[in-house]
Amino acid sequence: MLDANKITEIYFIIDEFSKEFNKTLSAHSLNETKPVKKRNRKFSLSDSEVMTILVLFHAMGFKNLKHFYLFYVGKHLTEEFPDLVSYNRFVELQKRTVVPMSLFLKTCCLGQCTGISIIDSTPLRVCHIRREKQHKTFKNIATKGHSSTGYFFGFKLHIIINDKGEILDFMFTQANVDDRDPLKNRNFHKRIFGKLFGDKGYISKDLFEQLFIDGVHLVTKIKKNMKNSLMLLQDKIALRKRSLVETVYDQLKNICQIEHTRHRSFDNFITNLLSGLIAYSFFPKKPSINVDFENNRLVA
Repeated sequence: MLDANKITEIYFIIDEFSKEFNKTLSAHSLNETKPVKKRNRKFSLSDSEVMTILVLFHAMGFKNLKHFYLFYVGKHLTEEFPDLVSYNRFVELQKRTVVPMSLFLKTCCLGQCTGISIIDSTPLRVCHIRREKQHKTFKNIATKGHSSTGYFFGFKLHIIINDKGEILDFMFTQANVDDRDPLKNRNFHKRIFGKLFGDKGYISKDLFEQLFIDGVHLVTKIKKNMKNSLMLLQDKIALRKRSLVETVYDQLKNICQIEHTRHRSFDNFITNLLSGLIAYSFFPKKPSINVDFENNRLVA
């Protein structure tokens, strides 16, 4: 469990961002030619508090948001959040935080590239594959895809991490999107330089050349029907530790709960995903590797 000081620290960081976000938003908003009378009533629970509660839910490893809000926040965090609303109202207020939460994640929570990066994708299942025809919440949005564990129905999360386990960038796509497609988007890898390690699903001559021009060297294993090629011993050592990204996904799914099948709307799904990624960025200890290239060995 997080102590009071850590909760205050998370709230302070989010609140400082919210102040700048609201200031920028109001400065660039268009004024109406004809003044219209509107209610400008302040919400009892601010956007910063809503975002903080969502981040705390994922950071503390709870499984059910309703129970967390009613029986933990409502009983043990009343001093930190004195103006709590009903749970139904809290669910409605979540929708207001999608845009600021995504901007906060992009601007304040991503790590710095160290020259060694790892890329991979993971399925985000919204229901069992046998119930894909009956599923209604994500009808015409979710798609059927295939991964190393078989077919699934839902979406894909693509992330790039560094050797410290920090997320450098992420992209959210439908399940039937090829793993190589996000890398073709310059915005997805514009913060990356040096070596980028991936699995065999990223093998593509055109993609390799495109990334090389952008200053990124894509390193993968070869398929059985491909001719063998020489590889630096340093790259072989780093390629063995590509499974670090699987450990990151394991924490995102089992601790931060970014994947479950209880969503009632697409907005709820997005806020759950974004707040889970933000919560991971606040973890004090992340899975990491330390590669000693001088002696060509891995340091624990």
